[in-house]
Amino acid sequence: MDDNTFGKTRLTLLGLGAMGTALARTWLAAGHPLTVWNRTPSRADPLAAEGATVAGTAAEAVAASDLVVLCLLDDASVGEALADADLTGKDLVNLTTGTPAQARARAEWAEERGARFLDGGIMAVPPMIGVPETGGYVFYSGSRTLFDAHLSTLAVPAGTTYVGEDPGFAALHDVALLSAMTGMFAGLSHAFALIRKEDVAPGDLAPLLVNWLTAMAPSAYELADQLESGDYTKGVVSNLAMMVEGNSTMLRTAEDQRVSAELLTPFMALMERRLADGHGDEGTAGVVDLLTR
Repeated sequence: MDDNTFGKTRLTLLGLGAMGTALARTWLAAGHPLTVWNRTPSRADPLAAEGATVAGTAAEAVAASDLVVLCLLDDASVGEALADADLTGKDLVNLTTGTPAQARARAEWAEERGARFLDGGIMAVPPMIGVPETGGYVFYSGSRTLFDAHLSTLAVPAGTTYVGEDPGFAALHDVALLSAMTGMFAGLSHAFALIRKEDVAPGDLAPLLVNWLTAMAPSAYELADQLESGDYTKGVVSNLAMMVEGNSTMLRTAEDQRVSAELLTPFMALMERRLADGHGDEGTAGVVDLLTR
């Protein structure tokens, strides 16, 4: 046995898209015996040259290892890939992007077929896999026993953050962070649109935006404290009344610059509703309650 593989967990990986391939390469580089399968077989050829064993079917790949990692297109692909596989005694780690409800249902499905289940949400893009200094990590939820048993293997491609026994929590945390990111992208898009037809270089605005958003990011702690305490006025510096008044300036500026305000107005409308309900001394925590149905 090669010294690099001695004592390393054998595992199977189903799915060799950009993320799956990145995961496979880090496990191979770390000496883990790896069996791979992909619906399009040719995607496995480069990995075979790097030492991976290529299975002809997903069922064969599952049979090759006790630890089976899935990184497929969607939840439906997981069900299709595993339809003919014997999952008895297998440890399934599902890194396929999905919803919390899908993760919970898939956990029950796996357990009914005799497998232990762990769901994961990857907070990284493929170039960050296997490069610790980039800060990429994976949320995991489900069986704590399973997570602890395979922690050393799961930590090879990226950092690990366990968020609870509820199988849906990894996906929930994943989508929560992605939702915040999407809102940031919306704000960035509006900011660049404002200067698009002016003699202001986007490259000059970019560092100002980064510095400003970095300075504002800790407000997440204040918002969390208000939601946990139930006191939505706690620590408020710019209250809702002031912010709604300031929104009018942003909207007028957008109109003057001939820029659509459609990325801003939904949130502003919620702020106005909360203010109309008599909460002008709060921050924006009340908006969370308006969103929660």
